Amino acid sequence: MATSLLEQKALAREEWRRHWPLVLAAAFAFSFTSVMTASTGLFIDPWTREFGWSRTLLSSGMSITSVTTFLFSPLFGVLIDRMGTRRMALPGLVLLAATMASLALLDGSVWMWFAIWTVYAVAALATKSTVWTAGVASAFEGGRGLALGLTLSGSAFAQAITPPLANWLINEFGWRMALVCLGLGWGGLAIVLCFFLLFDGYDASRRARAENPGATEAKALLHDAPGLSIAEAWRSVALWRIAISTFLIMVVTIALVVHQIPILVEIGVDRTSAAYYAGMAGLAGVAGKLVTGWLLDRYAARWVGGLTLAATALTFVLLLVPDRSMPIIFTAMFINGYAAGTKLQIAGYLTSAYGGMKNFGAIFGTMASLIAAGSGLGPLMAGFIYDSFGNYDPYLWIGIVGTLLSAVLIFGLPGYPEWVKRPHARGVRDE
Repeated sequence: MATSLLEQKALAREEWRRHWPLVLAAAFAFSFTSVMTASTGLFIDPWTREFGWSRTLLSSGMSITSVTTFLFSPLFGVLIDRMGTRRMALPGLVLLAATMASLALLDGSVWMWFAIWTVYAVAALATKSTVWTAGVASAFEGGRGLALGLTLSGSAFAQAITPPLANWLINEFGWRMALVCLGLGWGGLAIVLCFFLLFDGYDASRRARAENPGATEAKALLHDAPGLSIAEAWRSVALWRIAISTFLIMVVTIALVVHQIPILVEIGVDRTSAAYYAGMAGLAGVAGKLVTGWLLDRYAARWVGGLTLAATALTFVLLLVPDRSMPIIFTAMFINGYAAGTKLQIAGYLTSAYGGMKNFGAIFGTMASLIAAGSGLGPLMAGFIYDSFGNYDPYLWIGIVGTLLSAVLIFGLPGYPEWVKRPHARGVRDE
């Protein structure tokens, strides 16, 4: 085992030496794709005052994105296996930036709202977590856990920076200019970084094919990598447990991200303070992803993931405590940022471990359909609960149950498949 561990560390060092620019570009681009989710709560109040829309309607934008992703993620996952991530990400980022900025043109028309979000949903398909996860996983093996952690820290970075930044932009320039700045500023930098730095295992495979014209073009770019066939993946109990667990955790935690500002305002926190609490949760999420990535490269993912997801339940418990003090709110947001921020990282790592890289895009694309369904259902459910009951308490109780069920499913995963080359793959730490 010692030799295996040393070999893994040497492999990880070589991977990082060659591919750190890929991680940088993917992390920043993924942060941009999370900006709208992290900032929507701050726009709810200005939109309500100007247009008189309900919170259910205002939550529908993210739901449109999620329904579109649910329907078409498997197709886009197959396209990743055939085209690679770069050819998907660059056009998607351009369209995403333009569409986000176009929300500044809203004039109170519900149909305009739906139309913009429909275009946004198409752009989001080409820039969802599947793209960045597939790109990084294709280039890393020994250091995959930490590489995925850093890449997916982009969403936590967005959660940390976006609320105070968006709040400042709204206060200083109004909500319309805030959307333009976030869309074209943040998005423009993401496009530049990906144009120059986003090269991964798919690109290496494409170069190898160019040098070997006899390669079969109908096959996935990574067809020689170990992993399940599509049919085997559908029959995999482990992958179904991962998918259902991820669906549950997305339902309850994305709802909390979208509605966290209104929830905090409802319990007595002013909007500016609520924005900084949300930012603090994002910083905790960065730490959570890095620590979780380090642990995933050393210990069985079912224990790391199960314990981390179970800890998220404490957030909902603390937000239900009567007469919540500032220390309780601080603790709740810290736990939520640390634990819930790892959900995509855990899902991506487990999918690559139990499904392999041979058809990772197609498998995780299908997984992303359930992720999208949960992401769309959660905010809509929380908005409906508030409109129906006048508070978020029933949703918080649902959050406790959902996070615990999600953790139980991950705890019950079997040992790693034979192709997983980890020092603990057959050792006592996977028992």
